[in-house]
Amino acid sequence: MISIKQMRYALAVQRHLHFRKASEECAISQSAMSSALQEMESQLGFQVFERDNKKVLITPLGERFLDKARKVLVDVEDIMKIGAGRGSPLSGPLRMGMIPTIAPYLLPKLLSTLSAEYPALELSVTEAQSQVVVDQVRRGELDTAILALPYDCEGLLTFDFFGENFYWVAHENDEHAGQAVIQAEELRDSNLLLLGEGHCLKDHALEVCKLPRSSKHTLTATSLQTLVQMVAGGMGSTLVPEIALEQLVADNPRLICMPLDEPGPHRTLAFVVRPNYPVLDDIELIRTLIRSRVLPSLGVHDQTKT
Repeated sequence: MISIKQMRYALAVQRHLHFRKASEECAISQSAMSSALQEMESQLGFQVFERDNKKVLITPLGERFLDKARKVLVDVEDIMKIGAGRGSPLSGPLRMGMIPTIAPYLLPKLLSTLSAEYPALELSVTEAQSQVVVDQVRRGELDTAILALPYDCEGLLTFDFFGENFYWVAHENDEHAGQAVIQAEELRDSNLLLLGEGHCLKDHALEVCKLPRSSKHTLTATSLQTLVQMVAGGMGSTLVPEIALEQLVADNPRLICMPLDEPGPHRTLAFVVRPNYPVLDDIELIRTLIRSRVLPSLGVHDQTKT
């Protein structure tokens, strides 16, 4: 009979398309993994992987098998959590994803609060773009993820916990520097710096400002920190979510910031979870903790309450 361990090995090979890297992920020798997968293929009666010295390919039947195996493993892990959920809340392992425009600003306070309140929690965090963490939640590789809405989360449950607006950050010499607020219309002719493709913050900013995706006025970077440094260097201006504002601009006197005067909230932070995830109470506990303890400590204001 095919084992859960063999299915885990096969899915690791699928992720890496490389036996050595897959064996390193699974913490076994490459020869032991190869033997286990060959035994699995013998039991299946068909080949899952084509192997040569340079690459690993997945056969058509192998693709069908791996899709089924992934669903089986998700169900097995959810079954295991049913028992875990009968013990103390937020105890044991929890795998959480978080996008780069949230993680550096929310995570430090969240980790310290969780450590103090729930010391038995074994939290692991993956930072990646929205598409990556959402796909990992769907595949069961993550239990939950924190991302910004609106975003396509079809097939998943969403639990929002914070609505925030964008702030415009510019050099002190910018022509709009003396204003109290700025409107999207005033940004149309500015050199607006945004994150690169794949970051949902770019899509949210363009939508709020009603700017075309192909706008010739936008330059891109890979992180908010880089964007703000480019602004400090006089290369343009940018939009920053409130949760990140203080950390990004506090130590740079050459920067000014003002609210973006457009209807909000401009984005909503939320947990995403599989519908059949068996320990939803744990997600609700973290959600409540963020609202009651973490967000107030960051000094931010929930725009959904206004």
